[in-house]
Amino acid sequence: MSAYRGEDEYDYLFKLVLIGDSGVGKSNLLSRFTRNEFNLETKSTIGVEFATRSLNVDGKVIKAQIWDTAGQERYRAITSAYYRGAVGALLVYDVTRHATFESIERWLKELRDHTDPNIVVMLIGNKSDLRHLLAVSTEDGKALAEKESLYFMETSALEATNVENAFSEVITQIYRIVSKKAVEAGDEGASASVPSKGATIDVTDASSGGKGFGCCSN
Repeated sequence: MSAYRGEDEYDYLFKLVLIGDSGVGKSNLLSRFTRNEFNLETKSTIGVEFATRSLNVDGKVIKAQIWDTAGQERYRAITSAYYRGAVGALLVYDVTRHATFESIERWLKELRDHTDPNIVVMLIGNKSDLRHLLAVSTEDGKALAEKESLYFMETSALEATNVENAFSEVITQIYRIVSKKAVEAGDEGASASVPSKGATIDVTDASSGGKGFGCCSN
């Protein structure tokens, strides 16, 4: 067990934010990914909560600090400050409530107003298990993601469908941007460009080449 690394031992720290209307399942996506738990009685998040989980990407330990922001309008002014420093975002709507899908462009504008242009964003159509109540088709989700240059995935926090994949893809894409940035700095500058162990990653000025539309809804 000598290879075990403690909770505080990691190579990079990425801050991610979960955004979207109230009731789309952000808190359950977070609890499913970080604790493999689901609670049907989840209450609306007040303000901001966060949880962490570490993943191994290309031999590096990446600690994701994931912030769950309140979806209700009255908390919007409070939560806007928490976008600061975020390098990844999961923009969530409920596939059974078209109004939550209509809100995506407003959330996306707010996100882009408060974060670096190179932030990695994935559009999430949650509650895919409720196919009999479907109000937003997969095709509509893909089309919006393609239009806005977002990654896209449909998930079910209840059935744990694609939850791991969604978070892992965002974290991996952030890591690729950071790695590319180091390589582009040149051989001598590479080691200096890679943040020290445990550093929070800043994607400012990172190449946007790693960002694009990707569909992983299976």
